[in-house]
Amino acid sequence: MSEDVVPLPSRWARLAERLGERLNPLVVKEVRQGLRTRLFWVCFGLMLLACLLVALLAYGDMRGGSYRPKGQTYFFTFFVFLGLVHFFIIPYSAYRSLAREREDETWVLLTLTGLGPRRILRGKVASFLIQAGLYASAAGPFLLFSYYLNGIELPSILVVLGLGALWLVFLTVLGVCAATLAEGRLGRAFMHFVVLGVLAGGVAQGLGGAFALSSGGARMMRDNDFFAVVGVAMWLMVSYGVLLFETAVSRLSLSTEDYTRGPRRALLLQMVLSALVVMGLWWQESQEQELAFAGGILGGLHLTLAGLFVATDVDGQARPLRAKTRAWSLLRPGALRGFRFIVVLLLAWTVFILLLQWDSPGTRTNRETLMLATGAGTAYVLLFLSVALLLGRMPRSDRWASPVSVRLLFVALVGLGCVVPPLVALLLGLESNHGLLNLFNPVVGTVNFAAYDYMAERPQMPVELLLVLSVVTVLAVFATDRVLARRERQAHEA
Repeated sequence: MSEDVVPLPSRWARLAERLGERLNPLVVKEVRQGLRTRLFWVCFGLMLLACLLVALLAYGDMRGGSYRPKGQTYFFTFFVFLGLVHFFIIPYSAYRSLAREREDETWVLLTLTGLGPRRILRGKVASFLIQAGLYASAAGPFLLFSYYLNGIELPSILVVLGLGALWLVFLTVLGVCAATLAEGRLGRAFMHFVVLGVLAGGVAQGLGGAFALSSGGARMMRDNDFFAVVGVAMWLMVSYGVLLFETAVSRLSLSTEDYTRGPRRALLLQMVLSALVVMGLWWQESQEQELAFAGGILGGLHLTLAGLFVATDVDGQARPLRAKTRAWSLLRPGALRGFRFIVVLLLAWTVFILLLQWDSPGTRTNRETLMLATGAGTAYVLLFLSVALLLGRMPRSDRWASPVSVRLLFVALVGLGCVVPPLVALLLGLESNHGLLNLFNPVVGTVNFAAYDYMAERPQMPVELLLVLSVVTVLAVFATDRVLARRERQAHEA
């Protein structure tokens, strides 16, 4: 044998050595620790036993002379056993694993290893997905066995398993992100119950979708809109999963790091690609204005929720980051740049939706009213977010300046804005949806701007009222920007 030829076992050894060096050491630690727990073996044994008993029941049913196709029933039964583990046990275990690290204050020891928050969280998620793969490898033969019982097609099985895998990854990342949100014993206790409720809803949604696809998948696939709906569902799970993961990394990063770049960049990319998705659906559905309006409302709600976390960042930024920070550095830390980032995203999204509506030849309602409602919805979000930041950050006292306090102020202001104007209208003997009194009502006001008065043949809310709302919003946004800029200068001088 020539000296230049490396024996095959030696090549595999070198490859294994290189992979071992690249492998996240936390994955090995978490997998070994997870496989030693009683929870893993109890759940694994119960799932395997349940699948085996159902398989024996199916075998006896077929041997008894029943030739009716029962593949759908048995496939969904097997999937229920796997779904309970994948959609509840695995995400909850991931949540408890990271929450326990923070409760026992062992997170500092992990950071001392030099892996960094991103690699640590990536290792946490990967380790629990490996455990989920072990569960799937045990249930896989039973799921394939249901195909031979007739009544279910292979494409339906593949679609259910593919969407189920994405739903598993999303719920696992959601659990890891939830473990980083709560601070203090009371907050962690509250978050624990929230996670339990969300995962219970996740199990219901996952199993409900699996039942619909397994029972009518072949019929659904003949529909032209089926793959569009599946594609949108996959995009939502992937995009929100990436955004939640980046948020978790940001929450665990040090204040001296550029901790906001990851989640803000993920949010920006998500909105750009979401615009392409909305445009594709709008083009597929005969360019209907109502679809563009619905996309604008959903995108605005998403940016509102994201803005509560982005725009309520702490004031200022760490000293090592200031030298390279410019006025256009919207991805840098700080409430000022977070607020500007959300304002730019909201305005860009609104302009995009208005352009789609303007270019929509197909519409079942009045074109002008929907465009007015789109502009009013954005104005309400910016107005209430600005007022909440002003009330929390304008006083010299920092009593209401914390991110949590500002978010609570926003929720309280929106609640008051929705309830008080209709009550005042009723006390004055007017209709509860009176246009002028509900001009600053985010819910009733948006509905009024979308309404059309067919008797007078004009929109119920004229354009002049939208201009008044827009002027007030611009003034509030400008005042908020100046207040946040002043607080940032004070933070830098301190």
